[in-house]
Amino acid sequence: MTHTTVVMLTQQNPAGELVDASTPLINIEDQGLTRGDGVFETMLAANRKVRKFEAHLSRLTGSARILDLPLPQEEKLRSAVQLAVDSALAGPQTVLGEEHTVKIIISRGTPEEGAHTWVTVAPSSPTIVRQRQEGVRAMLLPRGHDPADDSAYPWLLAGAKTLSYAVNMSVLRYVGKHGADDAIWVTDDRRILEGATSSVIVAKRSGDQRVLYTPEPAHGILPGTTQGAIFKGARQAGWELGYGPLYPQDLLEADAVWLASSVRLLAPVTHLNGTPLALDSALTDELMGYLAG
Repeated sequence: MTHTTVVMLTQQNPAGELVDASTPLINIEDQGLTRGDGVFETMLAANRKVRKFEAHLSRLTGSARILDLPLPQEEKLRSAVQLAVDSALAGPQTVLGEEHTVKIIISRGTPEEGAHTWVTVAPSSPTIVRQRQEGVRAMLLPRGHDPADDSAYPWLLAGAKTLSYAVNMSVLRYVGKHGADDAIWVTDDRRILEGATSSVIVAKRSGDQRVLYTPEPAHGILPGTTQGAIFKGARQAGWELGYGPLYPQDLLEADAVWLASSVRLLAPVTHLNGTPLALDSALTDELMGYLAG
């Protein structure tokens, strides 16, 4: 039995319909499947309500525009997402309430049928909840090139959240084999970029001065919706904000380091390449508070 609820949107049914996830749903020649030619967003639903939907919709729109993909009508997409969430199996109970992981996928489809969209909803996994609560061990790994170099060439799709996630999944398998939970990309000159599926946030305090840092999104890093929400709340709370550059020593000397993403939310980094990092549960709770609502 599948635990995933699926709503399909097509040209014939743009409002979407609930479908049986245990039956074939995607054409074997679908270019999203065979080539990774598509975009997606992953969101968190708490108590059957999607968090930060507007921010995710904005990023999805930007990704679709970069790939020349059509975006479903906003109201129909909202209705399809809510239908999927309302129809999902029960999710785990956390401090946020009942949790589900929600995905919107837009695929190029086939030349004959054209692009199409579907929404999936499943109960949030125990691993996600555990890493949020207990933290993660991270490894620094080279990205291979500076993604900022890609921005000059639109065909390299800089800034788009595409279905081509084979490298991201490969690096998570690699670090798992080496006793870690996640990876943090660095450039050849050791500048911090981002996590494999997350944003990096660093806290530093000196007297009354409190600063939150994250690598600069304009340097080829996918803007994080969770990082953005935390920084908005932190600014209102009097934090200073910095946008890098950051290097490994900055993480080692920080008061706390986190990996932020939409479903895992805020996971403290407990170790970096095996070296213990400073942890601050009160700071984690404060930043989590900026994500409330």
